[in-house]
Formats: sequence, structure tokens, C-alpha cells
Amino acid sequence: MNTITAIFEPAADGTLHLPLPSAWQKLPIRVQAVLEPVISTNSEASPPSPLKGFGCLKGKISMRADFDEPLADFKDYMA
Repeated sequence: MNTITAIFEPAADGTLHLPLPSAWQKLPIRVQAVLEPVISTNSEASPPSPLKGFGCLKGKISMRADFDEPLADFKDYMA
């Protein structure tokens, strides 16, 4: 089984056309499709993320005070 991942532009009539390799053109083909729109990565199409740059997560991440304490589960393995 071969997997093809492709992005198609719809034709004027609203259909999508899948070009096949020449070796496949006379064979029956099973098609499984998951259709999802492609979101443009242009800066005009999507607003900039507020989480960019150094320090953008300052104050949002914390560790517990007992982070460095030995775990009771490993008590038997520690001398």
C-alpha cells in the first residue's frame, strides 16, 4: 500500500482531481480520504501569536518546592 499526501486546489466546478502514476492508471484503486482545509501561514491570514520570544512564559511555569526530594518509590535502590 502506498500513501500519497497532497494539497489540491479545487477546480472551477468544485471538484478535486488526483493525478495517478502511469503504472496505476489501469488498476482499480481504493481511496481513503480525510478532507481538511489548509490554513494559510501568511501573517495577513492569521494573527500573530502572543507567545513569541524569550520570556513569553515568564510566571506561567512553576515547580513544586519538593521537586528535588528523593521519591519514596526508589527508597530501596538508594544507599
